Amino acid sequence: MGFALLVAGCSSIDWWPFGSEAAPERSRAPLNATEYRCDAGKRFYARYLDSGGAAWVILPEREFRLDKVAAASGTRYSNGRATLEVNGNEAALADPPAISFTGCKGVGG
Repeated sequence: MGFALLVAGCSSIDWWPFGSEAAPERSRAPLNATEYRCDAGKRFYARYLDSGGAAWVILPEREFRLDKVAAASGTRYSNGRATLEVNGNEAALADPPAISFTGCKGVGG
């Protein structure tokens, strides 16, 4: 009986990140990062490192580094899978197959 009460009492505990699929929501923009607002209400942040030699991409659910690679126009960052393309104030981020941010405009930084 005591064990059953103990288990029942634990059922209301939120074991994030293990028991919930919800990612924590960011309440503020990360320091020294540019916010990009994109089509479909999406947004992400990018922090440029090493005098523009790399970009640190910040999404609600994860963060990752992309290194600068050759580009026909603008600036391109990649890690071999994810790609961030920046041309002036416009950007596009892709991490196939699930992540695609298009029509992005920088709003700070």
